[in-house]
Amino acid sequence: MWLDKIIDPLHEPQIINDSKTPSGRVHIGSLRGVLIHDALLRALQAKGRQATFLYGIDDYDPMDGMPAEAPEEMRQYMGRPLCQVPAPEGSDATDMAEHYIREFLAIFQELNVNAQIYRMRDVYRSGRFNHAIDAILRQSALVRDIYREVSGAQRPEDWHPFQVICQQCGKIGTTVVTAYDGQEVHYHCRPHLVKWAQGCDYQGKTSPFDGAGKLPWKLEWAAKWHTFAITLEGAGKDHCTKGGSRDIATAVLRKIFAQQAPLNVPYEFFLVSGAKMSSSKGIGSAAREMADFLPPEILRYLMIGSDPKKAVNFNTGLPYMTKLFNEFDRLLQQQHSGNPEPQTQQQLALAQTDDDSIAYQPIPFQLISTLVQLPHIDLLQEVERQAPPGWCERDRQQLQRRIQAARYWLDHFASPEDTFTVQQQLPENAHLLTATQRAFLHQLADMLALQEENANGEQLQGVIFEAARLTPLPQAEAFQAIYQVLLGKERGPKAGNLLPFLDRSFVLQRFRALTL
Repeated sequence: MWLDKIIDPLHEPQIINDSKTPSGRVHIGSLRGVLIHDALLRALQAKGRQATFLYGIDDYDPMDGMPAEAPEEMRQYMGRPLCQVPAPEGSDATDMAEHYIREFLAIFQELNVNAQIYRMRDVYRSGRFNHAIDAILRQSALVRDIYREVSGAQRPEDWHPFQVICQQCGKIGTTVVTAYDGQEVHYHCRPHLVKWAQGCDYQGKTSPFDGAGKLPWKLEWAAKWHTFAITLEGAGKDHCTKGGSRDIATAVLRKIFAQQAPLNVPYEFFLVSGAKMSSSKGIGSAAREMADFLPPEILRYLMIGSDPKKAVNFNTGLPYMTKLFNEFDRLLQQQHSGNPEPQTQQQLALAQTDDDSIAYQPIPFQLISTLVQLPHIDLLQEVERQAPPGWCERDRQQLQRRIQAARYWLDHFASPEDTFTVQQQLPENAHLLTATQRAFLHQLADMLALQEENANGEQLQGVIFEAARLTPLPQAEAFQAIYQVLLGKERGPKAGNLLPFLDRSFVLQRFRALTL
């Protein structure tokens, strides 16, 4: 596993850090960084090494984009610190930042993420960053040199790396500091500094300490490493490019504070159907929706089941969901075999959310997503009737969780092609089937009539393939014939999963309904 390569050389106590700017509903991709860092924490602790995981809420950042669901009247607050923007109408949160982040933090508990939470509003206002702010402001010329040398960015000779909260309009995203005398900064709230907010043109001076403003976030990153003694922090690949954010923060830490940067664990994007997500633009699924949908151990596995250097291209289509659940189920089956590989044990340990969250016998998601669309059956009773030996209450609880996931998927994500209804009458389009397809259905009916009443899905799936070989008929056309006469569609669920739960006489009569 990728974890071993990272943590094996680490023997000193580790302080791990990650953070999030709550500028809108937090999307599912933001969980990847959280769970990668949590995996590092777990792996270190499993080896008996001291480690702490800090998670910061960057709520002093300016509001620089409108959340997708925000009304137009919220635009007046653009440029203010997120923690000083009112919460959306109807929310009981103290501010917008708290409104969005508390939904995300609730998922931490559900996924058993053991992080110590801090908020940047508290860090700045408590004076904890005062030393770092003073050191960076005194070395403004050096910071300008670092920007130029590392990234090629030119800063004016009077530019100072600090953003004041304007004493007149309350905006932080529109101010520029032009001087620092060791006690106060001189600043200008410029009307046209940025396109997304308008300053009030106020000029004044103020102490930069105790919450009067903030460092630009690249320098704030270095200040966190210095102030919190961070030793390990990964970042998305967009921050790790040559001359990018991390390179600048590293140079500031080395040249101003004479420290080395924390160990980096760069990770690829979490994509939804090939697209990078954005909280403020509403692109991608919200983390809360995914936590409501996927069982917690499946969600953890999705995020950290592969090397962080590999992108995860997630989608909610049935083939992808079936593959995801099946991959995890194979790990469980290896565990139940009594001789799991070390990598299997580690992957399951990282997915675990409580003492026995992975000690269950799984029922395939594809089967459950089929059965929840059959209103005539008692789903729990039917699944348990075919359950493996040793079925217990824990297995039943996990089955109910997967039933909940399948219903959520049907209600929120399933495409029309993934849903079906068993037709009570022979569909009209079934009459378009070819003579060979009709012959296949008659052959299949004859073979099914010889099967035991309690034959399971895999057995019946094998019968379907054998009937197709005997006709002969391409497999795709054979399954198409089944779906046409039962569902009135060309596609459907795995046929072997469907047939055991339909009345045998109904199935035989339907397969023989078309004359040869």
